[in-house]
Amino acid sequence: MAKGQKGKKITLKIAKNSIRISFDGGRRLDLSHMGITSFPQCILKLDDVDELDLSRNMLKKIPSSIQKFQNLRWLDLHSNQLEELPKAIGTLQNLFYLNVCNNKLTTKNLPQELNLLKNLRILNLGLNCLDSVPTTLGALKELREIGLFDNNLTIIPNSVKRLPKLKKLNAERNPFPDSTQQEEHADSIKRTEKLYLVPEKNLCSSCLEMCQDETDKLDGLKNVAPSPSKKPSFPLLLTPNSSAKDNQEEWRLRGKQP
Repeated sequence: MAKGQKGKKITLKIAKNSIRISFDGGRRLDLSHMGITSFPQCILKLDDVDELDLSRNMLKKIPSSIQKFQNLRWLDLHSNQLEELPKAIGTLQNLFYLNVCNNKLTTKNLPQELNLLKNLRILNLGLNCLDSVPTTLGALKELREIGLFDNNLTIIPNSVKRLPKLKKLNAERNPFPDSTQQEEHADSIKRTEKLYLVPEKNLCSSCLEMCQDETDKLDGLKNVAPSPSKKPSFPLLLTPNSSAKDNQEEWRLRGKQP
């Protein structure tokens, strides 16, 4: 876009025609990839939508009026030019998905009010300019997935790593002091399974046979050369140049699972 050239003007008619019905029956306002340079004030009249997609534009600021979208469950702002988020974002209590990946956000300009999003399950802060992770994010007890890749982080606070429901943490390509620390941060988030030990005499014949089969398999694996280790993969925390758009419905539905 040439210098001084204005972005596309979004009218209320254009916005209304951009509303789609998602698989779960929610109303999604999709204004992604439309060359928008400033937040369209007209969409405040559509504040009853459940999902708002303003990704892949040239937005530099999100106004405090975003708080009018009290029904919002899903907010996608990735691939813009945002340098800060408004404090009012903390009022969106129904929000379970927030993607601000690939912007210009700094730690200083992340509002403390993010810790008020008690229902947030997926948070993507990747590809920004963060030099630290606010420990206050540890208040997001419902968080399942967090993207912190491609920032300037040297440590992940324990308050975030130890979130009770966190299953995936992508912190790749950060300048951690120890080269192995990056993988440790990612590997520290694992789903744990309970193990119960019982005497052999208490097992039924079928269970005993099953355990013996598993034991035989493990014994067989001891004689097989180990395959090269693979780095963790995080398919739900995609970078903006990926097939994110094709997977939005999957993200949406996954985020609602208890």
